[in-house]
Amino acid sequence: MKDKLNTIVSYLFYIYFFLSSVFFLGIAWVVMVCTSWFDPLRRIVAYYISAWAFHYIWINPGWKLKFEGRENINRHRACVYVVNHQSLADINLLYGLFTPFKWVSKEELFKMPIIGWNLILNECIRLKRGDRKSIIEMMKACEDWLRRGACLVIFPEGTRTQDGEIHDFKDGAFRLAVECNVPVQPIVLDGTYDIITKTGRSMNFNADIRVKILPEVDPSQFSGDIIKMKDYVHDLMVDTLADMREGKKPVVIAR
Repeated sequence: MKDKLNTIVSYLFYIYFFLSSVFFLGIAWVVMVCTSWFDPLRRIVAYYISAWAFHYIWINPGWKLKFEGRENINRHRACVYVVNHQSLADINLLYGLFTPFKWVSKEELFKMPIIGWNLILNECIRLKRGDRKSIIEMMKACEDWLRRGACLVIFPEGTRTQDGEIHDFKDGAFRLAVECNVPVQPIVLDGTYDIITKTGRSMNFNADIRVKILPEVDPSQFSGDIIKMKDYVHDLMVDTLADMREGKKPVVIAR
């Protein structure tokens, strides 16, 4: 009975998500047209999209939320946010940072209604997995945005976890940080795996969700060694996730 109820509520949520997104997307395009002439990085559009996307997380009282370490975010310089990837809900959750950033996203998402249009609107970077030419173009686009002062969000695992744990990282995010001389900001999230798994369709509307923003990691302390930096950040995030799970209950944020 509980599974059937979750399925029904999930489909109602998907319907609301789609219909409301059509409405909010229309406003987003108006905001972009009105601000693009003085806001080339589309920061204003990014703040609007953050409010729109995060409200899907915020409106559900069964998802208990806690953000820690917001004071570590520096919104006035470029950086690479590296985040562990537990589920599709991570995308909406990260908009709760309320800081402008560009996604590096697989090409298939750009072809999807609503989600793809949003990515195009915010000038995010597309990647065709396994395609060397696409990888080179993606790296060049990322370097260009970082040098212009934008921030990037990258899931260094490259895909969603199948067990809720943090797995091996790819080099790309750390190569960008070293070559562009910008910091990496590790962000560890937990709880979204309980909302919807990689192969799941039905959602769980009761979950404890935590996001911990760690201090920036400066590439200069690794003397240009990309692998050393990657391994350091990976181990740091794994240890942080373990600490977050040691019986510490999240505190519900004010709604």
